[in-house]
Amino acid sequence: MKQHIAQLSLVVNDYDEAIDFYTNKLNFDLLEDTVLSETKRWVRVAPKGSSETGLLLAKADTDEQRSRVGNQTGGRVFLFLYTDDFWRDHAAMQQAGIVFVRPPVEQPYGTVAVFEDLYGNQWDLIEPKNQD
Repeated sequence: MKQHIAQLSLVVNDYDEAIDFYTNKLNFDLLEDTVLSETKRWVRVAPKGSSETGLLLAKADTDEQRSRVGNQTGGRVFLFLYTDDFWRDHAAMQQAGIVFVRPPVEQPYGTVAVFEDLYGNQWDLIEPKNQD
């Protein structure tokens, strides 16, 4: 049996501002943007070259969902963006206006820095030491 996680749902305030951030600031691909109703769309984005896992951008509909935008994990790092060239991507992200809340450090597992998305969710940008 083979399984994989296809996508994670990320609660956002607005589809278009989230698409703009992920495609223009993080350089992700827009995989799908399908209108489901007057208020709901099926919007998927993923890092360039990603073949299995992406994000489903889900617009918050209720007060409870809106309260989670930007803090889906209580302030912990939520998502992990792996790269084959940390310094290239770090520089490009800084130039695009991405806010890094923790500077780059060398860890036993690789080079890492923490950045925030447009809503404040924290991400690790990581170049793993062993990229097998």
